[in-house]
Amino acid sequence: MSQDLVRFGVAMDRSLLNRFDTYVANRGTATNRSEAVRDLVRDALVEDSAATGNNEIVGTITMVFDHHTSDLSDKLDSVQHDHFREIISTMHVHLDAHNCLEVIALKGRASEVHAIAEALLGTKGVKHGKLVTTTTGKELQ
Repeated sequence: MSQDLVRFGVAMDRSLLNRFDTYVANRGTATNRSEAVRDLVRDALVEDSAATGNNEIVGTITMVFDHHTSDLSDKLDSVQHDHFREIISTMHVHLDAHNCLEVIALKGRASEVHAIAEALLGTKGVKHGKLVTTTTGKELQ
């Protein structure tokens, strides 16, 4: 065990602990309670870090839209060109004769990434979309 590891106790209702143990057993990635707690703490810290501000984050914007909607493709392209420094890559998929899926990978300050997502997802004609963010991994142990 690393000397940097610190042990601490957690008091928990037995039924909650039983549910947590089931969660740990079903996850497959965490093999014990300690690993599961570390994963949950990391998830919370990443979510908090990616929420707003000047922290550098990465994310994906996934959106579905009807490419026949008047000027929609031009509007989406315009927003993306305005943010070419933050946009790392895009993937465009034709789902059927009308609907397209676009996935955009981006990296930048949390506030800027969220603003880009709001601009794209708020464009009239986008049927559905979502921003998923995470950390660049630099500060994770």
